[in-house]
Amino acid sequence: MTIRILIADDEALLRMAFGTVLEAQPDMAPVGEAADGAQAVRLARELRPDVVLMDVRMPGTDGIEATRQIVALCPQSRVLILTTFDLDDYAFAGLNAGASGFLLKNTRPEELLTAIRSVAAGDAVVSPRITRRLLEHFRPHIPGGSGAGTEHGERLSRLSAREREVLVQVGHGLSNTEIAAALYLAEATVKSHLGRILHKLELRDRIQAVVFAYESRLVHPA
Repeated sequence: MTIRILIADDEALLRMAFGTVLEAQPDMAPVGEAADGAQAVRLARELRPDVVLMDVRMPGTDGIEATRQIVALCPQSRVLILTTFDLDDYAFAGLNAGASGFLLKNTRPEELLTAIRSVAAGDAVVSPRITRRLLEHFRPHIPGGSGAGTEHGERLSRLSAREREVLVQVGHGLSNTEIAAALYLAEATVKSHLGRILHKLELRDRIQAVVFAYESRLVHPA
């Protein structure tokens, strides 16, 4: 399958550089370029890309608002935010807007390509540091008390015992490799379990699974 990618960045040279890297990949095809957030939203609706590479700071509609609109209007398109600024506020805002990943622009090309493939496959791409900070950010907003609410409890009942075990590990911020080691499973098996978890719980990606694990009190704040 060819991953169709929309590049949104206000710097023409960066758009060209990203396009050159992507065109060299047999499984990727840049399908459009946007110089601002409004154009990114418009092109996403027209082109229906699999992945949108989204800059944060752009004139007019910024990357965060563009992400929010694209996620709402084009649910099949995944957004991978790229920024020069390693700031938690950008990561939180982007992920809350529905982005599936957050990377710095100085990321090595091979890491960017891996991230695009992961996001296109339905996974989330967030550095361990950002994941830890994300959990800390959500902890004050997690309801107290024991047991899950009615809605969360009903959705949790859809999972098998093994799927719950995997979700707990995801909630603790572990990668598929780490979960496989912890539960003595093959990494491919963990990935299959995660796919079924997302489908059964009607979640978009791994980040939403982490939040659900905390909100349902399946995982408790430390």
